Amino acid sequence: MVITDLIGFGIVMPVLPFYADAFGASALSLGLLFGAYAAAQFVFAPIWGRLSDRHGRRPVLLATIAGTGLAMLGLVFATSLVWLFVARLLAGAFAANISVATAYVGDVTAEGERTRWMGMIGASFGVGFVLGPALGALLSPLGLWVPFAAAAGLSALNWIFALVALPEPGRRADSEEAGPSSRLEVLRRPALLRLCLAYFAFTVGVTQLEVVFAYFVRDRFGWNAQQFGLLLVAMAILMGSIQGGGTRALVKRFGERSLVIGGSLLLGVAFIAIPLTEGLAPLVAVLVLAVVGRAITQPSLMGLASLEAGAGSQGIVMGTFQSSASLARVVGPLVAGLYDLSQIAPFHVAGGLLFGVALLGTALPMAQPQNEAA
Repeated sequence: MVITDLIGFGIVMPVLPFYADAFGASALSLGLLFGAYAAAQFVFAPIWGRLSDRHGRRPVLLATIAGTGLAMLGLVFATSLVWLFVARLLAGAFAANISVATAYVGDVTAEGERTRWMGMIGASFGVGFVLGPALGALLSPLGLWVPFAAAAGLSALNWIFALVALPEPGRRADSEEAGPSSRLEVLRRPALLRLCLAYFAFTVGVTQLEVVFAYFVRDRFGWNAQQFGLLLVAMAILMGSIQGGGTRALVKRFGERSLVIGGSLLLGVAFIAIPLTEGLAPLVAVLVLAVVGRAITQPSLMGLASLEAGAGSQGIVMGTFQSSASLARVVGPLVAGLYDLSQIAPFHVAGGLLFGVALLGTALPMAQPQNEAA
């Protein structure tokens, strides 16, 4: 279900700039269009999470999947730039249901398996971000509105699948544990506050690679869009392989906190080294380091956040946690604008942030020993 949702999201990415241009969007308007999506996610992630704590994961997921499909149809039938903004705000609001999906995983997995399955969600992001843009590029010659219609169709299929195959998890309803009921109450818990800060800094850091890396390889190595796309596919495959297959063994061996520290250090070193590379082979080696670091850091942070949440507050806790990443995706592109002043600056800012995550990781909670939990 998550993969289908993310493929629909990815379909939009390569087409939206050209679609917005047809409505007279400036570069600033395009940036605001992308920022509006992330801002809506930031607002709604804890709202959907809390609603799912109270009324169940299944009805909230069904409602938000249907809303995503309607938002995509809004793009298809948009007649002005204003309607594009309305559709993107709605799409971002409903896409914030990733907090409910992660809470669902927390409900139905044992503690010893929690981070492994958070890794599977991370692998779903990799698959969605590979297949989605590829489908968007293939469909766009048929008309710029066609990829949006396809994304709406995927949402309809996803809704039918969820209706038929997605049961309501039982553990949430059985829990009488008192938990936080708002974003503020979540952030008053020191361990959860540190986790949200770490995830915010982590996401601002990795956003630098997502936003300006295409410009970097174009300016440094003269690459075109096809070469850059193939590189992204290779990176996504490697990351998905690690998160989908290796996370469980790594967590059992080292524990989540150690993986956060080690993974963010690898990422920090990679970001510092990227603008210093002069050839393809050194660049590939550094990117492998970055992919490994991201692949082990992200699910470990997600797993720790889920483990810190009580069984009755997975939704609001994971919603608040995910909203920290949404806020980071508003801030991150602004930081990436430093590239206009210096090719090095965004990557070194990202490296500094990831070293900060490693330092913050030393104060993160320790999960239960995985050998015992398993």
